[in-house]
Amino acid sequence: MSILFLTSCLLAQEEVVLYEEDVDSLYREDQVYVGVTFNLISNKPTDFKQNGLSAGIQAGVIRDFPINKRRNKAIGLGIGLAVDTYNQNLFIDEAITDMVTNYEILDDQVDEDVNRFTTYTLEFPIEYRWRTSTPTKYSFWRIHAGLKLGYLFRFKSTFQDNNLNVVRTDLPEVNSFQYGPSFSFGYGAFNFQGYYGLSTLFNDEAQIDASSVNLQVIRLGLVFYFL
Repeated sequence: MSILFLTSCLLAQEEVVLYEEDVDSLYREDQVYVGVTFNLISNKPTDFKQNGLSAGIQAGVIRDFPINKRRNKAIGLGIGLAVDTYNQNLFIDEAITDMVTNYEILDDQVDEDVNRFTTYTLEFPIEYRWRTSTPTKYSFWRIHAGLKLGYLFRFKSTFQDNNLNVVRTDLPEVNSFQYGPSFSFGYGAFNFQGYYGLSTLFNDEAQIDASSVNLQVIRLGLVFYFL
């Protein structure tokens, strides 16, 4: 009886060890993410101002590639969509001269109802990922840092007041290729995030009084990860 009992215990222990090894061999953090941000603008022309709430939302999926035996360090490659709005005093006119759009800064005397532009960007995050997770621990500390590449596939500018309604979606001066460093850190599903655009929203042909419009994006907010 003692021999049978000892044998059964050893077999059970071996099954547990094999199970843990199997779990560990498959362990990775493939994740769906959803983010919300407060959007800021840097590298601005003279007298450019933001007004009201400028916000954004991002969603996508990231594939996790562990790079160490413990599997708490990894490279993440993903794809997602970002929609961002910017309320400000830059007027983008309908008038085009020699295929160049007319850009103006509105003064405080203009009483507009709406003046904003919205960007729609296909994003490709590349991250170095560190976490305190294990194969069976789903709430953990994380730090992600990397680069976001983006293809801005749609730009919409809207101006409305009592007399005028101008909508532009076909701006030749928009930089379609966007990129910049990104980071996120936090615990569990609740995480802070940030992004700084190194590329400008407009190319050198977008000018106000012979000065480039430029505009670079800063996004700060929260991101939620789901397995």
